[in-house]
Amino acid sequence: MHYDVIVVGAGSMGMAAGYFLAKSGKKTLLLDSFNPPHNKGSHHGDTRIIRHAYGEGEEYVPLALKAQELWNELEQMTGKPLFLPTGVLNVGDENKSFIQNIISSSQTYSLPIEILSSNEVNERWPGITLPSKYTGCFEPTSGVLKCEECLEAYRDLAERHGATILTNSKVKELLVHDQSVTVKTQDQTFSAHGLVVSAGAWSGSLLSMLDLELPLNPVRKTVAWFDVNEDLYNHRDFPAFSFETTQGQYYGFPSIHGSGLKLGRHDGGETINPDEAILEFGELEKDATDLNQFLHRFMPSTRQLKYGKTCMYTLTPDEDFIIDLHPAYPNVAIASGFSGHGFKFSSVVGQILSELITSGKTEHNISSFSINRFR
Repeated sequence: MHYDVIVVGAGSMGMAAGYFLAKSGKKTLLLDSFNPPHNKGSHHGDTRIIRHAYGEGEEYVPLALKAQELWNELEQMTGKPLFLPTGVLNVGDENKSFIQNIISSSQTYSLPIEILSSNEVNERWPGITLPSKYTGCFEPTSGVLKCEECLEAYRDLAERHGATILTNSKVKELLVHDQSVTVKTQDQTFSAHGLVVSAGAWSGSLLSMLDLELPLNPVRKTVAWFDVNEDLYNHRDFPAFSFETTQGQYYGFPSIHGSGLKLGRHDGGETINPDEAILEFGELEKDATDLNQFLHRFMPSTRQLKYGKTCMYTLTPDEDFIIDLHPAYPNVAIASGFSGHGFKFSSVVGQILSELITSGKTEHNISSFSINRFR
């Protein structure tokens, strides 16, 4: 029952970390309270956007580019189509930081981008009606990741390289000793030299067992699919998108193989206890009305709601990630607080976690994601 590394939380980041650790020759155990991919965390819902020119800050761009490289490698290794090159349309007020960061980061890193007026956006994509005060930034090389299939691919490769994955195994206790860790579930006890904690909305309670209190706030989020005119919104002609509007931040996806247009609101959400049942989509009136208001204003050619789902974000106060070693325990690596924009990075975060555990450092710049900013 002894391993080189135990990964607690085998979701987006943890499963990728498990693969990279096993590939490097480490005897690796992954524990998850459920059976990933599942609908109890932050990785379900079929699709995620990957953007390269990053409105949240230039420090993300090198990681986004490396993540894209690793997703492409994962496609090649598995032979599965995991990335759809739909392009991504970012929309916002050109005087606000979101659009300014996209433009500046594209210039800094020589990323292909088209800066479009509202009229140019409307002419290019007739399914959009953009008011004059907004600017569009189109990234032709970005697109959509099939998130659940990506996780399944990393799971398959991790097991092929010898990793052990125990599902439906909720961790009850974490202990750190001088050179080892002990992890207890309901009916088993495991030990290892190193530990990775990447348990999403449950990270806060797990890390408190290791004398680390972090300001992590799990919130309920919703996403919905809408019937559309496939001639306007199909994934071959319509991009994934991210809008920063005066009413809030929204993101969405074209209709992929007739699935319908997918739309979610990025900001807002209700604080939840992840161990309690989450209200289903539609149990709050604003679940549908909020999205319908956005569509009525910006995409009026969409039709009625098909269905909706809920998921969770785990927010940090600044909505930047936490990727670091435990301040007191150098054999414990932590990845949490991905604040609703983390999945695209999970390939490279998995690599980073593997490097932190095996060598105590990483080749990637993660200084912006230090735990110390909250201590």
